Amino acid sequence: MVNRKVLELANHISRKKMGSKSGITETDPEYLILEPVVTEEMAEVALCMEIRKKSTAAELAPLCGKPVKKTEKLLWELAKAGVCFVNQINGVDNYWYDTWVPGIMEMMVNNKENVKKYPQIAEAFEAYGRVRGPKTTGAFPVGVGLMRVIPIEQAIDGETRRATYEEVSKYLNDNHIFSVSDCSCRTAREAMGEGCGHLKEDMCIQMGHAAEYYIRTRRGRQITKEEAFEIIKRAEENGLMHQIPNLDGSGKTHAICNCCGCSCLSLRTASMFKNVDMVRSNYVSHVNKEKCVACGECVETCPVNALQLGQKLCAVKPLPVKKTETPRDTEWGPDKWNPDYRTNRLNVVESGTSPCKTECPAHISIQGYIKLASQGRYTEALELIKHENPFPAVCGRICPRKCESACTRGDIDSPIAIDEIKKFIAEQDLNMKNRYVPEKRHEYGKKIAVIGAGPAGLSCAYYLAIDGYQVTVFEKQKVLGGMLTLGIPSFRLEKNVVNSEIEVLRALGVQFKTQVEVGKDISLKDLRAQGYKAFYLAIGAQAGRKLGIEGEDSEGVITGVEFLRNINLGNDLTVNGKTVVIGGGNVAIDVARTAVRTGASEVNMFCLESREDMPALAEEIEEALAEGIIINNSRGPKRILIENGRTAGVEFMKCISIYDENGKFNPIYDESDVITVKADHVLLSVGQSIDLGSLIEGSGIELNPNRTIKADPFTYQTGEPDVFTGGDVLTGPRFAIDAIAAGKQGAISIHRYVQPGQSMIIGRDRREYHAFDKENLNLGDYDRQPRQSAGHIAGVSSKSTFKDPRSTFTDEQVKKETERCLSCGATVVDEYLCVGCGACTMRCKFDAISLIRKYDGEGVAFEDLKPIVVKHILKRKGKIIMKKAKNLLRNK
Repeated sequence: MVNRKVLELANHISRKKMGSKSGITETDPEYLILEPVVTEEMAEVALCMEIRKKSTAAELAPLCGKPVKKTEKLLWELAKAGVCFVNQINGVDNYWYDTWVPGIMEMMVNNKENVKKYPQIAEAFEAYGRVRGPKTTGAFPVGVGLMRVIPIEQAIDGETRRATYEEVSKYLNDNHIFSVSDCSCRTAREAMGEGCGHLKEDMCIQMGHAAEYYIRTRRGRQITKEEAFEIIKRAEENGLMHQIPNLDGSGKTHAICNCCGCSCLSLRTASMFKNVDMVRSNYVSHVNKEKCVACGECVETCPVNALQLGQKLCAVKPLPVKKTETPRDTEWGPDKWNPDYRTNRLNVVESGTSPCKTECPAHISIQGYIKLASQGRYTEALELIKHENPFPAVCGRICPRKCESACTRGDIDSPIAIDEIKKFIAEQDLNMKNRYVPEKRHEYGKKIAVIGAGPAGLSCAYYLAIDGYQVTVFEKQKVLGGMLTLGIPSFRLEKNVVNSEIEVLRALGVQFKTQVEVGKDISLKDLRAQGYKAFYLAIGAQAGRKLGIEGEDSEGVITGVEFLRNINLGNDLTVNGKTVVIGGGNVAIDVARTAVRTGASEVNMFCLESREDMPALAEEIEEALAEGIIINNSRGPKRILIENGRTAGVEFMKCISIYDENGKFNPIYDESDVITVKADHVLLSVGQSIDLGSLIEGSGIELNPNRTIKADPFTYQTGEPDVFTGGDVLTGPRFAIDAIAAGKQGAISIHRYVQPGQSMIIGRDRREYHAFDKENLNLGDYDRQPRQSAGHIAGVSSKSTFKDPRSTFTDEQVKKETERCLSCGATVVDEYLCVGCGACTMRCKFDAISLIRKYDGEGVAFEDLKPIVVKHILKRKGKIIMKKAKNLLRNK
């Protein structure tokens, strides 16, 4: 039933006539936010108040016909609910109400008890901007909107034309009483299950009369000025930006909000309705393309997606120029909006960006760390790498180098030795007394269990630890590292390197429990009972595959995965005599080279592929050949021969084709062309399989036909809501860098899951990149420069040891190699969409992005606002008419 007095109050605050065409109805957010907490008596008192006019209970009592004490009590109830302010002036409480937003609605949402009891308060707050926002489009000139972005002060330090009203410090220094509360916008979004994962707690600062009100009504806690400055700093470090209520007059405000673009209901005006002038500062971002290296840090941080990665190199054909329409001179409606702005952020302009970042599965800022390395800033380079990959020392030795395959420099001479540069950067850290350990951003303290200590699990643990979670990694083997430790021989990845990387996780507080098989020694149910709030399953593909041919179960036949595991665990396993390795991938090469080192007198590799089509990297093949390994191509096994109960040889057929016309694996053989090869040992390296044991028994987790775990392809959430997965157990066997990338995404999902009210997708970077068209580049003017090569002990010398025979670049080599980088990409700014917050400048390590003053707008008091808005609306209408007239003349 509609409360008529409350509806009348909603109209009164809105300055509308109840029942009129434009009046507030019972379905409007202004009524719905009041309805659950405002009684008829409270409404009767509030109806006697006027906007922004202070009144005492004694003054209001005769107007509402109630005793002073009763009026005082009802006024206090209104203040507690958030409908009005209360301040003590000369020892007497004064009450008044403000605008809906900024004002009443935020204050009502900051009563968390009421929001929990009545979610419609949060829903009404969200609906207000969505319903009323379009009506403000184009109505406000720059600087006088209801809310206003204040640039991060560090971003405008060198700007001589800046005004004091553009400095956060000015507002803090002008006040003497401060309070802090949770962000009201993110609180509302969380109550609706639409949280974005950004920091919410203690993010909105109140000052002066607002601070007194927040402290007295206990919707905020009192803080010092120094604490307020610390909150500002913390917000900036977490990628948030500053806004102020802008209705108190130029250089005046009563609050500083630290906002994100995906939950802030004020910034929605800019992002959804593209009415940017309503909130923007006087500044816009400007990129110095010569300095920019397209690292993407600014793009990820921009709250309104005004920055995207593009191309720096000259194009043969001009790149498409995006035409920007704005409401300044255009009629604006839903066809111009971006309603999905929280889920459709773009990282890259339509024409594409640098191929190295695009092709890297973790999308590491390759141009960025190469540039930092060229300047000798190795720790900063490492920090940039570890933003996406916690294990650069590992990947510098075993990465498949997709980035190098795509490198634009390769179209001139040879690709940049990206992996060698990364390895050098990581080596500097490994050799330091004080290793780089990232600072924890928060201290959430919730317990998270990671099952499996391979690259995916360790990566997930690393990023969760940085976020301040208590992470325990459970590993069934006696050593950590998963396939990094047990599936890769030491001559490619020495175990001390893996252990050194893991030491950083220990420094972050990650706990490890080895020789514990979850599902056998302890169950997920047991771990839940111990207080673990979420799980990340990353057990990898740790079992080998067999071929299903005659004789493969005989003595002397073993899978390559099992063979490498035994060697890496130090078990006594030799392969004397002639050894046959079946398979043509990198693992098969590792198996063959390990067999050489464990006693084999002769090693023959057989694979279905031709030499050109072998999946193993070319340099891996060269290293195997140098060590005397014989590679036999286009042959597939028919059967394994047995004598006296053990392996004696293998029959191989000629392979004519591997895939059918649909690209499906379906090898065809010439069975008339068969050879017999003697063998004392046969090592099967034809793939890996997943051994789940009893891990998911009795759970809601489902499997795909190939025995991988079924999960959401973006969030990695399984059929059990608190269980996430990643790495080979999700995708099947891939490279370490793929698993590492999945680990970070798993950590992001878990963070959102364990925090109340968070969406798994809203405001989340979808990590979608595409490269520019290299055919459209003008590369004719670049000089050829030789690629640097690291030292390498090859052939007879290398096969006698399990030590890594490869050396690391010298400083001089790094300098020469980094100079070869073309620095293909650069950030592109949409100056209209940019709100001038300066968050981007805080992330740039290259002084490549700055704020420039483009506008000269200044805030005005609420009482002076109407004539300014009316004048601006009329001026805009004139511009629209003129534009239409010009278009008509042009089209005649």
